[in-house]
Amino acid sequence: MIRISTIFIAICMVLVAASLGLILYSVAGLTASESAIVALTALTFLILYNAVSMRLRDRTDVGSQIADLSRGTADLARQVAEFGRRLAAVEGRVASANSAGAERIQAVVGEIGELGVLVRQLAVSVASHDDMLSAGAPPAPPPGKPANEPPKELPFPAEGANVAAEAVAPSVVATASAVATEKPAPSRSEAQVLNSLKAAVEENRLDIYLQPMVSLPQRKVRFYEAVTRLRDENDRVLAAEDFIGIAEAAGLIGRIDHMVMLRCVQVLRRLTVRNKDVGVFCNVAAATLANPATFAQCLDFLEANRALAPSFVLEFKQATFRNLGPAESEHLAALAQRGYRFSIDHVTDLRIEPRELADRGVRFIKVPATLLLDPRRSSTSDIHPSDLSDLLGRFGIDLIAERIEGERAVVDLLDYDVRFGQGFLFAPPRPLRPEGASATGGTSPSKAQESNGSSNGPPNGSDKPAAVDGPAIATPRATGNAALARRAAGPG
Repeated sequence: MIRISTIFIAICMVLVAASLGLILYSVAGLTASESAIVALTALTFLILYNAVSMRLRDRTDVGSQIADLSRGTADLARQVAEFGRRLAAVEGRVASANSAGAERIQAVVGEIGELGVLVRQLAVSVASHDDMLSAGAPPAPPPGKPANEPPKELPFPAEGANVAAEAVAPSVVATASAVATEKPAPSRSEAQVLNSLKAAVEENRLDIYLQPMVSLPQRKVRFYEAVTRLRDENDRVLAAEDFIGIAEAAGLIGRIDHMVMLRCVQVLRRLTVRNKDVGVFCNVAAATLANPATFAQCLDFLEANRALAPSFVLEFKQATFRNLGPAESEHLAALAQRGYRFSIDHVTDLRIEPRELADRGVRFIKVPATLLLDPRRSSTSDIHPSDLSDLLGRFGIDLIAERIEGERAVVDLLDYDVRFGQGFLFAPPRPLRPEGASATGGTSPSKAQESNGSSNGPPNGSDKPAAVDGPAIATPRATGNAALARRAAGPG
């Protein structure tokens, strides 16, 4: 739009030219045409003068604007340079902090590696002493060390060596304890087993035994597996593998699984009172998963106990997962939606698809130690056993080595980065006892717990839960192993 000042200047120029023409017409005596020509000439000169003056003024304004712009650009360049300097200083600090952190991490990794080597050496030494004691030969001094020279002190405290030594439980003692706890029933026909099974289900003579799963190499109890045992009318014990097939054929496996789930939940509630980090593994048969009516009853019970889902793991066989039908897959998805996690046992080969298992809710896989350590069986697998734990860990699945019966197997499994172990080396399955019952009969519960914790507790130095029963066993064999380990560790 035309500015008001420009309009005003134009009006003034017209008035000045008209006034000049009137003055010349009235005073100088010029004719009207001559006066008009003079007035138009004056108006033209005024217009030209105004245009030239405005052009000069615009040039001056543009020059000042360019100068202001150059000054602003210079200020902006100075600010950018200052920001660049500050950014370079921050990058230098971050690089120095990263290098310092990497050096600290490398130092810590080196110390952890040295500690792991020392622990392995201690385990090998204890295993060699155990083998010597089994053979009846006196323990020989370490190579390159005179027999009369006092042992050197290890870089870690003597208490840690004592704990590691007392954690070593000989497989012979564990096996003897398991044999003493369970009274095996003589061989009998399927009809007799079926009759005993029906009577046991009706009279609630299904017992729960707990076997711990420990972390490696600390041997701290992290989980318990519930193992089912049947007592006949003469209180003779039948193992699960002796009656599970007959129960599935007779259609009783659903009732058995429901009873076992009920007992496992009761055990888990008692365990979580003392330790919130302990979980329970409960075995579920494929027939229970495939039967809609039986599964609906179990699902209602599990739905009512969803608060225990993070600590309650449902365990299935590898064959069950490989032969899942539409109904079984739907039932597994229903359990996974309610927060329950799954475990796979009875693994016969290492052809495992971890991504598919993780999508179905599997968080644990139990592989026999012999399968992991046998090179002939691992050569036919899709993956080397040393890489299995890392592969499963990428998908959130933990590897558990089961049926461990010797210290040498533990040393080899540590090289495979196995985090959890289970077997008679750590503890055999032990039966439950009623709440508050004493394991020693006449002694008080506190003394009974002290006796159980010192002789039969899990080999991690922690107390055994009150739900597990087991007689106190104090053998010279275990005491001798602890003394040998303390002697190898040096004076406290």
